[in-house]
Amino acid sequence: MSETTDGRGVLRIANCSGFFGDRLSAAREMVEGGPIDVLTGDWLAELTMYILHKTRERSGGYARSFLHELEDVLPACVERGIAVVANAGGLDPEGLAASVKELARRQGVDVHVASVSGDDITPRLTELRAAGEPFANLDTGEPLPPDAAVVTANAYLRARPIADALDAGAQVVVTGRVTDAALVVGPALHAFGWSDGDLDPIAGAVVAGHVIECGAQCCGGNYAFFEEVPDRDRIGFPIAEVHPDGSSVITKHPGTGGAVTVGTVTAQLLYEIGGPRYLSPDAVARFDTIELAPEGADRVRVSGVRGEAPPQTLKVTANLEAGWRNSMTLALTGAQVEEKARFAAAAVWAGIEGGRAAFAETSEDLSGDLSGGGMAYLRLAVRGDDELAVGRAFSGAVVETSLSSYPGTFFTSAPSGAQGVARYWPTTVAASAVTPRVECDGTVVSPSSPTPSSQPTGLTPLPAVPTSDSASPAPQSALARVPLGVLLGARSGDKGGDANVGLWADEDEVDAWMQRDLTTDAFRGLLPEAKAFEVSRYPLPNLRAINFVVHGLLGWGVASNLRLDTQAKGLGELVRARQIDVPAALLLRGGPASRLATFVVPERDRG
Repeated sequence: MSETTDGRGVLRIANCSGFFGDRLSAAREMVEGGPIDVLTGDWLAELTMYILHKTRERSGGYARSFLHELEDVLPACVERGIAVVANAGGLDPEGLAASVKELARRQGVDVHVASVSGDDITPRLTELRAAGEPFANLDTGEPLPPDAAVVTANAYLRARPIADALDAGAQVVVTGRVTDAALVVGPALHAFGWSDGDLDPIAGAVVAGHVIECGAQCCGGNYAFFEEVPDRDRIGFPIAEVHPDGSSVITKHPGTGGAVTVGTVTAQLLYEIGGPRYLSPDAVARFDTIELAPEGADRVRVSGVRGEAPPQTLKVTANLEAGWRNSMTLALTGAQVEEKARFAAAAVWAGIEGGRAAFAETSEDLSGDLSGGGMAYLRLAVRGDDELAVGRAFSGAVVETSLSSYPGTFFTSAPSGAQGVARYWPTTVAASAVTPRVECDGTVVSPSSPTPSSQPTGLTPLPAVPTSDSASPAPQSALARVPLGVLLGARSGDKGGDANVGLWADEDEVDAWMQRDLTTDAFRGLLPEAKAFEVSRYPLPNLRAINFVVHGLLGWGVASNLRLDTQAKGLGELVRARQIDVPAALLLRGGPASRLATFVVPERDRG
């Protein structure tokens, strides 16, 4: 831990992984690129636990890529006193800890390694149900079916066990399913000695953890205004400089690509969230209290975060076996696109015994150039319980139409077998029913404090944030029709079966228009794909932002839905490309004026 100019300690926490499959050289880049105190990495998305379940027999149930990254930096981390904290343990944290010890032995490095487990409640489901846990689905409210084939069920542990491991002398801490933000909160608890009642500082660390958890994404990766990001061919990974009061500065190593700006940080804050209360088992962070301010080049200060007591439950991610899935894509060239698509789909379904009724779910998606002057695509997808029907019976029926279908028929990929899928089941379990287990070098570490169970004395929860979207009368002004993306940025993603689209402005006048006129009805007009689903609207004026949540758009979650964009990563860009009437005066402002000249409008939308 270093010191600031006023003599106060600051903890520099770096990230080197935002998902299972991120850049393998990132750990080395962060350790060699400049001074850091903690190296963290997030390997576990909602889908990852199911992937690890499917590969457990051959790969041990943990993210083996973590070992490749650690091999590059472990000697340097031990020499420089850099702690390593990662959730790469997946379904077998103890197994990964043993592999880290073996790696250290081969490298001749003496290192203390801890594991954090206890999150896996799969073997305890029967016991917990008997104790009264219904495991109701957070999206639908339905109880877990008694005959459900649950293959994984993991509770999101809080950060305190990570702090306990560091307190015990661990230099490398590997965990199972903890919250993503816990990778930052845990080291901060250890460094600053916060108690569980220090809700504001902890909430600040939760926010910092949310910002850097997705790696390069807060440094300009996947950024709506990507053309404004410098050196974007090799975007750097982030660092959160966490202060004792819970405030932080988000930055990156000098000389790395990308940029850290109020815009890039805002984009990441809006990623995969719901309402202004961001739930965490350490502290509920109020996103409506976050204050962002630039603090020099590639430095953004995050402050003002208020916290509330955590819920008395832990979120649980369960995966249920849900049969099989398959898809094929047919190219449609030239004119009569819709007629060709109808012809192709009818021929495929007619070639399958039972037709579309042979499957639990089918999908037909037509995309691409629908004007008749270029290339369009028809994607057919199916899901069902019969592996043979979903596999070769489906893909074979598509191939069999190749010489008896529309003119110009060809496919974008070869036929394949069925893919096993899971139904995502978000639920909760009583925090008191889950006991984290910390081992350091094979010795069990005693917990430093019990799980908090109630609001600390003297703290009053902040008032609820209104979610009304009734528009106030708009001032009279000349209107212009432009793509929404000329004015607003967007970041979208998945939360189980729900999809979120966070929209933000970088100027006060544009934000005032957005807060007034971008109602739920206006959003539905931009995204007719959401017309059959409930939409929630959450204003975040402190961030010049609004978050929209489309409930149920992704069905049973990423591992089973039939959408081409299974995780809604492109939903925000789809919304930004849609046309909307806006006050023409807004287009004369700096940002919108420059973007108007470069924003690409699809030819079919041009007037």
